[in-house]
Amino acid sequence: MSGGGEGHTGHRDPELLARLVEGARRGDALAMDELLEILAPFVGRICGPVALQDGPDAAQEALIAVFRSIRQLKEPAALFGWVRAIAVREALKFANQRRRQPTVPMEWEDPPVAGDLHLASDITDALGRLMPEHRAVLMLRHVEGLSEQEVSALLEIPVGTVRSRLFRARRSFRSAWG
Repeated sequence: MSGGGEGHTGHRDPELLARLVEGARRGDALAMDELLEILAPFVGRICGPVALQDGPDAAQEALIAVFRSIRQLKEPAALFGWVRAIAVREALKFANQRRRQPTVPMEWEDPPVAGDLHLASDITDALGRLMPEHRAVLMLRHVEGLSEQEVSALLEIPVGTVRSRLFRARRSFRSAWG
């Protein structure tokens, strides 16, 4: 499932995305609004697990950064990878700012059904005990479906570091879980 994430949005039409990116580059408010509608859930899914309670703020900052620098995107086909990199960077920034502060339950994009509330709370608690860097590699590898090499390139860290963070993150998550 290498390079995942794009499929989660439901918007795979490269012509539509290219048209929207070009419109956003020109400052077309309608194109920007439509692009925002496509990108906001994608960015939220990335920022939430990494920045936890600051996920919505990190997502907002990431989207602002995306639209401020949309002209720098050379190839519209690279949109989701480019946005993913910005979102992870913003999420890590927020998570590291709050690193030593106690966590509160994160906001869920789709609230869990009643039977899953306890499970959702347990997952949130377990994620909250991980370092932001560990949450980032877990999210990119297991939620976004990126390979270790892709995570390495995105976070600009060696593959060995990705592997060791994944190992520690999984171990810490299992320990916090049980």
